Amino acid sequence: MSRLALALLLAGAANAGLAQPREFTLPSSLVADGIPAIPSQVADEVRRYTEFRGTSFADWHPTRREMLISMRAGNVSQIHRVRSPGGPREQVTSQNEPLTTASYDRRNGSYFLFLKDTGGNEFSQIYRQDKEATLLTDGGRSQNGDIGWSRRGDRIVYSSTRRNGADRDLYVMDPARPDTQRLLAQVQGGGWRPLEWSPDDSTLLVAEYRSVNESVLWLVDVKSGARRLLVPRTPGDSIAMAEARFAADGRSVYATSDQFGEFAELVRIELGTGAVQRLSSSIPWSVTALEVSGDGRFLAFTTNEAGLSRLYLLNTTTAAISRVDGLPNGVMSDLEWHRRLPEVAVTVQSARSPGDVYSVNAADRAITRWTESELGGIAADSLREPELVTWQTFDHRQINGWHYRPAPRFTGKRPVIVSIHGGPEAQARPYFIGRSNYFLNELGVSIIFPNVRGSTGFGKTFVRLDNGVQREDSVRDIAALLDWIATRPELDASRILVSGGSYGGYMTLMVATMHPDRICCAVDAVGISNLASFLQTTEAYRRDLRRAEYGDERVPAIRAWMERTAPLNNAHKITKPLFVVQGANDPRVPRAEAEQIVAAARRNATPVWYLVGMNEGHGFRKKENVDAQFYATVQFVRQFLVTGVP
Repeated sequence: MSRLALALLLAGAANAGLAQPREFTLPSSLVADGIPAIPSQVADEVRRYTEFRGTSFADWHPTRREMLISMRAGNVSQIHRVRSPGGPREQVTSQNEPLTTASYDRRNGSYFLFLKDTGGNEFSQIYRQDKEATLLTDGGRSQNGDIGWSRRGDRIVYSSTRRNGADRDLYVMDPARPDTQRLLAQVQGGGWRPLEWSPDDSTLLVAEYRSVNESVLWLVDVKSGARRLLVPRTPGDSIAMAEARFAADGRSVYATSDQFGEFAELVRIELGTGAVQRLSSSIPWSVTALEVSGDGRFLAFTTNEAGLSRLYLLNTTTAAISRVDGLPNGVMSDLEWHRRLPEVAVTVQSARSPGDVYSVNAADRAITRWTESELGGIAADSLREPELVTWQTFDHRQINGWHYRPAPRFTGKRPVIVSIHGGPEAQARPYFIGRSNYFLNELGVSIIFPNVRGSTGFGKTFVRLDNGVQREDSVRDIAALLDWIATRPELDASRILVSGGSYGGYMTLMVATMHPDRICCAVDAVGISNLASFLQTTEAYRRDLRRAEYGDERVPAIRAWMERTAPLNNAHKITKPLFVVQGANDPRVPRAEAEQIVAAARRNATPVWYLVGMNEGHGFRKKENVDAQFYATVQFVRQFLVTGVP
């Protein structure tokens, strides 16, 4: 018998005829600890903020003007086919885990490949979807991905950690005959990613990510696996060359490089001489993605301009660059050319759209909208556009963030949610904030998404400022934000909730231990509670990459700093209510990081709520779980932020 049924039974005739409050029943996949019962009324009130559905581009059909997209169908994202702009979405997968990537075979589109993991464990496997889904990889505790088709369409290259769980080797396979797969190149490190085959299919262009400030490009022989650096390095070099594509003639490579300044430029590298030509130096922002058209006449690239994306086209013959105007202001992703048409697809997300797919014809610059995202009954013009705000921090640097203001009907000083991004090398940008629009429109809460030092988008010097033992400086940037909030007449500095996921969860816990008197509560999702224990238990393919950012816990002095500053070892300073959310299968920030901070914080006289998704990993992805987490968060916000009741 449920607690509600028992309560009704005990109430008996004394309450006969009186309406009883109903409880929301958590999905069986969630385990709640210390969370009070959630009235069903909460779910009813916020439901319309949970029913949005965005779309994202997956792949063009190889011969027809149609595409695959990803969009939620029921509880998780599935792959759909769209045969014409604005046409109906035809669901073509039905899996129990979210699917966001798909890649048509390059000959006639008779099947496509997709990636799927289990319960958020991120051990993604490659499947072939034709009449049914067929597993192509080992199905075990390996991570497989970065699928790249040969130009002839007879093979794919992909990366996999199957050999030892730590190194991301390169494999080649004909997906129609899985028994053909073979190890092409055995490498060292978890940051290897195949980018593209050369026009004659003899060579692979491969990126090796070493840190946010250093990535190199390799040329790998498809027959032997032998490799050589595209641009030789000298000791001490710290250049990031993260994205690259072959020119149509195969004699040069287009790439992004921050060799010449603070931001990544578009460059062209001659394979014969190694000469580097700067192409986008007139644009003072980072190039984030690039793709060469099928006929080689055009190159499309996107930039990150103060958080907003811009799309440009380069004429590869003249090197002339022109900006594409007419797309919505927002954040762009999934850039890809049709193989036979001069048309490039892109996904655009904004504060008022959870994501839609557009295409641009390079010949006449015509823009076509392919999909219509859904807001679940919310009017787009009721969603708040953010404002870019800045404040000065302790060392006189300017820090910025995006401020989403509440609906105009709310007056007076408003409570504030400070939401810190993860990474730490991510960037707060004017994304669609989904369910959080409820806090703006219905509770009158302001939300600020800061870009503390270490964030990308502001130059390579800025992104280095939080490395290793400098990490506390990023917490000082949040302290400076709290100072700024206190100067704003529309914001209430006595009612501040700090929140974040992953590294943002670590920052949340750091603020909760370093500045407990300046906040009223905190929400930590899949956050790190001790950098030292995290580095020892995160999956092997990530460990050295994370050490490059956080420091090496095997070095005694670094270990001592990590232990001294760890939120876990300062948990006695957590004096305000804390809500911790964790996925049981998280390979990045293992569940133990949450368990230990919950146990430590509960020794204090303060409420600690804890929610675990047993079929989730690094953040919740299944709608029923995400919704339940949101209902609990609404309760937490109402109790500890909006009302201010401890």
